[in-house]
Formats: sequence, structure tokens, C-alpha cells
Amino acid sequence: MFKKIGIALAICLVIFGGIVGYCNAQGTELTADSFLRIHIRANSNSVEDQAVKYKVKDAIVEYLTPILADAKTKPEAIELVSQNLSQISNIAGLVLSDNGYNYGANAVLRSEYFPTRCYDDVVLESGEYDSIILELGSASGNNWWCVVYPPLCFVNAGDNNTENIVYRSKLLEIIRTFFGGV
Repeated sequence: MFKKIGIALAICLVIFGGIVGYCNAQGTELTADSFLRIHIRANSNSVEDQAVKYKVKDAIVEYLTPILADAKTKPEAIELVSQNLSQISNIAGLVLSDNGYNYGANAVLRSEYFPTRCYDDVVLESGEYDSIILELGSASGNNWWCVVYPPLCFVNAGDNNTENIVYRSKLLEIIRTFFGGV
């Protein structure tokens, strides 16, 4: 009877406890230090500025996807992005100009705070993340953000080694230890 209650409790804890850790196929824990994010800030919250933000996002994703496709580590991804920051700004500026906007764009690399965010089955906890920050005009509008390394938002998992990411539940690990492999 106790074992059945324990199993039921364990299942409930796993279901309601969620995923609290990530690791790659080699078992290495992935933390905020493992990710490179992108943050595109719109000029304003006007319908027009929000719409052009997504056009800029599409152009930047199209540009960065082949550049970052071969990055095997976050430092490699940061180096590749760093070498292309002026081109990222230029591409964003061209999209803005082509759509009739005369405000510019500026891309930088820096650490920034992000709230908790879910990408399909991956949960990134709130905290400081290294990021590509792309500011459009005054950058005072709503924004779009995602992860460029590993490329959770850019391409299909089969094309970017994200199929090697596995998810762990710390609660399940504790329960298995306590109940001897339940």
C-alpha cells in the first residue's frame, strides 16, 4: 500500500513539479551560461512598428541561421555573432528603410535579464543571459526574444544538434533516490 501511495505521489510531483534542469546527451548541465539569446526591441507599440519588428526578425533569423549552423559551442556562436554585429544592424536598417521607416537599428552583445520563458518543452528560468540586443529606433516598444545558441527558435532540431538536449526533473531524481528506483 505504501509503495502505491509513494508511486502516485511521485507521479503527481513529476507532473506538477515540471522540468527544472536541462542537460545534453553527455549529461552536462545546461544553465543560463549555456545559452545565447536574441532580443529585438520595436521602436514603439504602434501596429506598424510591431509589424516591421517581425519583418526585421525574419530577415535576421534568415541571415543568422547559416552563420550559426556550424557553431558547436556558445563561445563559437558569440564569436560568429560578434563578427557580424554591424551586418545585423545593416540588415535591420535595410528592412526598416524598405518599409518606409527612417529610424535606424543598432545591434550589440551584452548580458541582460530575461523573465522565465518556455520554448516548446524547454523552460529557461529567469536570469541574466548573454544576448544579441537589436534595438529598432527608440526601442521603447514590445519586443521579441528567442535563443540563438543552441538554436531553439531558428531551425528544426534535427538540423542543429538540439535533439541531443534531454530534460531532467530534479524532483523525479529525488523520488527515485528515496524510493530506490521507482
